Amino acid sequence: MADVATELSVVRAAASGFVNLDEQGALELIRRARTEYLNALPIAAAIVTREPAGRVLIMANEQFQMLDAISGAIPIRPGAPQPLIEREPLKSAMTDFLAGEERGREFEWQDGEGVGGRHFVVRLGRLAAYDDGTRRCVLSLIDRTAEVENERSLRAEMTHDSLTGLPNRVAFNEAVENVLVTDAGAAGHAVLIVDLTRFSRINESMGSIAGDELIITVARRMVASLRAGDMLARIGGDEFAILLRLADGPGDALHAARRIQATMTAPFRISDLEIRIDCAIGCALVSDQVAGAEDLVRNAQFALKRAKGSGRVEVYQPGEVSKARHRFSLETELRRAIEGDALELAFQPLINLQTNKVAGFEALARWEHEELGLISPTEFIPVAEESGLIVPLGRWALESALATLAQWDADHGAPLPIHVGVNVSAIQLARDDVSSAVENALRRAGVTGHRLTLELTESAIVQDPERATRTLQGLKGLDAKIAMDDFGTGYSSLAYLQRLPIDILKIDRSFVTGMLGDRDSVAIVRAVLGLADALGMDTTAEGVETVELAQTLAALGCSCGQGFYFSRPLSAADALSYWRSRSA
Repeated sequence: MADVATELSVVRAAASGFVNLDEQGALELIRRARTEYLNALPIAAAIVTREPAGRVLIMANEQFQMLDAISGAIPIRPGAPQPLIEREPLKSAMTDFLAGEERGREFEWQDGEGVGGRHFVVRLGRLAAYDDGTRRCVLSLIDRTAEVENERSLRAEMTHDSLTGLPNRVAFNEAVENVLVTDAGAAGHAVLIVDLTRFSRINESMGSIAGDELIITVARRMVASLRAGDMLARIGGDEFAILLRLADGPGDALHAARRIQATMTAPFRISDLEIRIDCAIGCALVSDQVAGAEDLVRNAQFALKRAKGSGRVEVYQPGEVSKARHRFSLETELRRAIEGDALELAFQPLINLQTNKVAGFEALARWEHEELGLISPTEFIPVAEESGLIVPLGRWALESALATLAQWDADHGAPLPIHVGVNVSAIQLARDDVSSAVENALRRAGVTGHRLTLELTESAIVQDPERATRTLQGLKGLDAKIAMDDFGTGYSSLAYLQRLPIDILKIDRSFVTGMLGDRDSVAIVRAVLGLADALGMDTTAEGVETVELAQTLAALGCSCGQGFYFSRPLSAADALSYWRSRSA
């Protein structure tokens, strides 16, 4: 414990050279020494003394006094502003500290609300008490106002979209996480993901400024369509997310989706143009099976992907995540299979219905995984198209089919009077230089182009007619034949048939298989055969499974047939044997 007499004796000893130093003078020396010490500190500080009678004395440095003056200019209640030391919770904290035995205490304090509020780190350090019960401490205030405001500004930039002012993905995920914590186990909320269709075309044709203007206008309309308490965020270039309260159950989500779709019906005026856009909407409901915000948003995006294809509002169905993981796993295995030459080709005969001889074979990719077994093309071809692996897969099929044809020629001792058909995906046609790939494959195999038929679907031509025209003309320059596969199931224009160098129309099995019992199917097949004959094209009917079908198609004038009635897809060796058996 310390007392004033002790401090006076220390001061008198230190100031022995001074004359006429009484007790009051000694105390003044002590006060000055303390003040000089406090002023030497780089932060606002004060020594707070509480006497036994309850009176509180404060000795503050210049920084503290300046801070007190600045803060005192902002009253926290009507009337005269209070000194900092009198404001709560600082006053109560200091009173409690002086009454206790802690050596030190630190806490954060916000003085005032709103724009004028200040932020401090408060530190209290105990000094030795006097024998008479007087207690003392050092109070220091570190002003963090600028730092806090900078943090707030930075966070606002990090959590808000600069174009629309809406919350961004970070803020949206935080809001969803908060709902998952407070609404755990209850389906009281839903997430909608809204994607604007055709936005990229508008951006490309009119420029980014017009695109930004459209995004801002869309955001305003969507905000107006939502209820109070719902949250709208922009989470991508043309993608918005909505966190909805479901006051009346899951039906609220569908009602909100329809309101959003309704806001898109009126045209958007950009510059001097009126633009109409649509949107696709996917929905996911909060449930106790959702692990976090990312999972919930991902579920809504799975539903959005289906919505883009269906044109309807889609709700996430359990199991879609596992299916997606399976597709990713399949993609990895397929890439390894292509690189490791683990795929095989099967060959299905194409029979000339007039001579009953083999006119050629269609090459079909087959994949037998060492662990998963035989994987259907209906499963791995869509994965290849989605991932872009269809390009190397298509090149492999082309090279392998022509190499097999060359091997058949070598085994037979002369070129066989047959052709081989290879499918070309719409994605491969759009991304690959198909003409160059065909030219190189023909040269390596030593096969002439007239023995190769390339089969394209209608969608491959419709998606980019100009590119398709250039490619087909290049292929015709190599003497290859072009077949339009699955004719009648897509969106063919008769103008394409007239303008493009197509040699063969393949009639889809959906018209052929049941044609004997369906007048409409017979009429469609007859019409396609008549159209092909008028345009000088050959025809191939898919799905021929009975002798009656084969005979009827032959009578109608169909060139070739393909189906299980003739043969299932065969290995390369069995295909050659099949040709020999029908050519004897």
